[in-house]
Amino acid sequence: MRGASKESLARAEQALAGAAVTESLGAELFSVAKVLDTNGALRRALTDPARSAEGRTGLVRQLFDGKVSAQTLEILTAAVAGRWVSSRDLANALDDLSVQAEVAYADQQGSLDELEDQLFRLDRVVAVERVLADKLSDRSIPLAPRQELIHGLLQGKADAVTVRLAERAVDGRGRSFAASLRAYQVAAAARRQASIATVRAATDLTEAERGRLAELLGRQYGRQIQLNVIVDPSVVGGVRVDIGDEVIDGTIAARLDEAQRRIAG
Repeated sequence: MRGASKESLARAEQALAGAAVTESLGAELFSVAKVLDTNGALRRALTDPARSAEGRTGLVRQLFDGKVSAQTLEILTAAVAGRWVSSRDLANALDDLSVQAEVAYADQQGSLDELEDQLFRLDRVVAVERVLADKLSDRSIPLAPRQELIHGLLQGKADAVTVRLAERAVDGRGRSFAASLRAYQVAAAARRQASIATVRAATDLTEAERGRLAELLGRQYGRQIQLNVIVDPSVVGGVRVDIGDEVIDGTIAARLDEAQRRIAG
């Protein structure tokens, strides 16, 4: 998002931070985002800069009062009171807010650690099971059967927030299932003001090794680091760490590749 849209999202996030988070809040915000996806006229009306903020918030109350909770309505009015560069930015913002609401609910229930772990594990399963990934992303298959597939995979193995987010990732709103899962993991890490470091190592790290690496990265980046460890024999030895767009490659494979390039040069 750009400029005014980012500022408007920040104000809506403040409204979310001040709201009493309920189990249904995230689902309600996402349902409104879906309504806006399919109704361009409504999207434009709620983001029309020629219409006053009072007119836009009044329209929201007229349409949604009594159909969503008071908390959802408060966040919606805060969102439409802002200015949006694109009408689609509002729907995207509500999608983001819905994920933040789910993460906040998990944190409130004391299950944020479990949510992060379960999202990461599901991400790895889908990365390995290509047939499953293809089915979940196949838009020629109706949404309900694809959501039922992921629900069956997680039933009894994940908490309710993870299941809701996984079902939402199947919907995607233009993103792939994997991209949605990664965005949810980032949102969960952001809740604890942490960044995600994806660590690839030839063998799994011990708890002590994880702790030392997280502490080292935390000092280097000046913030808490959440480690997601992937066992990848191709690294040969050492570790490769990806944090956002940055890569720290201390693997033997990387050093061998560099040596070969120098010899070839």
